[in-house]
Amino acid sequence: MNDKNAKRETRDKIIKTASRLFQLQGYHATGLNQILTESETPKGSLYYHFPNGKEQLAIEAVNNMKDFVQAKTEKIFKEIAEPDKAIQFSITEVAKEFNKVEDITGFPVGLLAAETALMSEPLRKACQQAFETWEDTYTKKLIQGGFPEETAKELGMVINSMIEGGILRSLTNKDSTPLLLIAKQIPILLKK
Repeated sequence: MNDKNAKRETRDKIIKTASRLFQLQGYHATGLNQILTESETPKGSLYYHFPNGKEQLAIEAVNNMKDFVQAKTEKIFKEIAEPDKAIQFSITEVAKEFNKVEDITGFPVGLLAAETALMSEPLRKACQQAFETWEDTYTKKLIQGGFPEETAKELGMVINSMIEGGILRSLTNKDSTPLLLIAKQIPILLKK
């Protein structure tokens, strides 16, 4: 492995570890030393990749999650034509991640947003951008399915808000039931 790939791998390991810890403990309860210990990376690596510290790391974690969820959702939406079935399936895919809290590959952006929105404008904006990106994906799918643009925008925000709330409830319950109930209700919500 060349030096560039090794640095990228280290950076990704730090982001993945930070994301998991932010999800399980929250932003304030997660310390940089714990991230370093659990990612098995030297302190110099953290400051090399994230010279502005924890806030920059959290922003990168949000952006990483935004891109991960976006790619996964777009793939599903390309495979399933009907908006209700596509959205329903994408939610059930998210639900699969919450059957064992320890195995969750990402973290709910809403949790981080709620914890930090009043103290970090850059982090608040990163969370807002993630939400808007996902909402826009739902909006486009709904427009393709024949919904008027304004209705599709409103439903995109409602669906994303339901998913974020469902993620928080699934974490709290330590099971995916809340997300599965949301998925079950999507056809009713999207009935024309």
